[in-house]
Amino acid sequence: MGDRKQLSTYEKALAINLDLQRYGVFAEIGAGQETANWFFRVSGSSGTVAKTISAYDMTMSDVIYGKASRYVSQSRLHSMLTYEYDLLEERLGSSRGKETGFFSFCNTVRARGYQDQGECHGWLGVRFQLKPETEPCEIVIHVRLLDETNSDQMDALGKVGVNLIHAAFNHRDSLNEFVESLADGVSKESVEVDMLRFSGEGFRYVDNRLCALQLVQSGLTDAAMFNEKGEIVQAADALYKRPILLLRGSFSPVLKLHLDMIRQSRKVFSEVMSEEEKSRSIEICEISMNNLLRDGGAVDHEDFIDRADALQALGKTVLISRSAEFHRIATYLSRYTAEPIAIILSIGLLNELFKPKWAANLAGGVLESFGRLFKNRVQLFVYPWHNTKSMELVTAENFKAPKNWGYFYRHLMQNERIVPIGVGDPSLLANTGRTISKRIDSNDDTWRDWVPEEAHGMVERKLKR
Repeated sequence: MGDRKQLSTYEKALAINLDLQRYGVFAEIGAGQETANWFFRVSGSSGTVAKTISAYDMTMSDVIYGKASRYVSQSRLHSMLTYEYDLLEERLGSSRGKETGFFSFCNTVRARGYQDQGECHGWLGVRFQLKPETEPCEIVIHVRLLDETNSDQMDALGKVGVNLIHAAFNHRDSLNEFVESLADGVSKESVEVDMLRFSGEGFRYVDNRLCALQLVQSGLTDAAMFNEKGEIVQAADALYKRPILLLRGSFSPVLKLHLDMIRQSRKVFSEVMSEEEKSRSIEICEISMNNLLRDGGAVDHEDFIDRADALQALGKTVLISRSAEFHRIATYLSRYTAEPIAIILSIGLLNELFKPKWAANLAGGVLESFGRLFKNRVQLFVYPWHNTKSMELVTAENFKAPKNWGYFYRHLMQNERIVPIGVGDPSLLANTGRTISKRIDSNDDTWRDWVPEEAHGMVERKLKR
C-alpha cells in the first residue's frame, strides 16, 4: 500500500461529487441502488448524478438492455454499460460534452434473498472518458459476496462500487494502488474480487494478466485465471461443470518434461471420462505465489510475463494462486465443478504432502489435510522420478511413504486416490528444472534441448535483459 492515503467511502463519494469534470448515470440490478445511494448521502450529488435506474423486472430489463440468457453475467453488464453511456452522451453531449467526462456505472448482482443459500456474486463496471470528447474505456470487476445477510452484502456492494469509480478516476496509473483501494472500508471476509479487466484504447498498454496477478498478490482473491489468449476469465464461468487436469509448478522455464506430464496424465484421465466429458475438460497450469516471489518478497513482473507467454504459446490456461497447500487448491477448484479433478505432481511433491509444515494450521494435522484434499472427486496423478544416486526409477507403485504412513499410502493407492502415471520419454527425467535454469543463467546453449520450441523466444528474451 505504501504511502497511499486511505479515504473513507463518504470522502470518496464527496470528492467525486465535487469534481465538476465527471458526470454519469448509475444502473444497478439485484441488490438495490447501493452505490448511487452513497452519492446522495453526501452533499453535491447534482454535480455527479445524471440518472439512476434499477430495472429489477426481467421483462423491463430485456426491453431496455436486450434479451439475456443470464442476468448476472459479464455480457449483461456490458449491455448495461454501453446502453447507459451511449444514451447519456446522446442526450447531453452537445450541451456539456466539451467540458465533461461522461461515465456509466452499472452492476448486476445476485445477493442473498429470502430463504436463499445460493452463491452470491456480481459484476460491476464503469465505462468512462479519460478526457472530455474522447472514446470511452471500461473497467470491469467480478465480486463474490461472502456475508450471510442481505443487508451486510448490500453495504459491502455499495462501498466496492464507490471504490471502483474512485479508483478509475484517481488510481489508474498505479495498478497496486488501484487494486488495494478496491477493498477500502470492506473486510476481505466480506468481499472477494476475483477478476479485473481494463479495456479500450486508453488502456491499450495495460496487460490484464498483471491485473490477475495483483489481485492475488494483494489478497483480494485466492486465485485468478487467464486463458491461452491471455484473456482474463472468471473461474465460475471457465470451470463450471468441467473436468479439470491441473499441473502445479514454477514453470521457470517451461520444460518438455512438463508437457510429457500433461500428455501422459491426459491418457489416463481420458479413460475415466465419456466423450462428452472429454470435450468439456480443461487443462490448467497453476503457479502459486510462493513460486513467483524473489528474495525480499518481491514479484518480478517481467519474469511472470515470460512464464505466462510460454504457457500460452503452448495453448495452456494459467491459474495464479495463493494456495501453497494442495488441499486449498483442491477446495478452490471443487467450488466451481463437481466433475473429476486430477492434480499432476512429481514424486518429490508427493513426499512433501506428508510433511507436517503443510498442515500446521489444521487441528487434524496431515490426516486432515489429506481429508480435505480428497473430499470431492480429486485424484493425484503421480509422475515418475529418476533417482540419480541409486539409478532407480521411482514411481507411485514403489514410492516409500514416510515412517508410519505406509498403510495409509497403500489405502490411497488401492482406492485410486493416487494414480500412477507413465513416462513417455525417460530421457526427460535426466535433468530437473533447477538444472536447466542454471544452464540458462550460465548461457549454456544446451537448455534448448529441454525447453519446447514454442518457449525458446521467452527464454531468449530473458537472456537479453
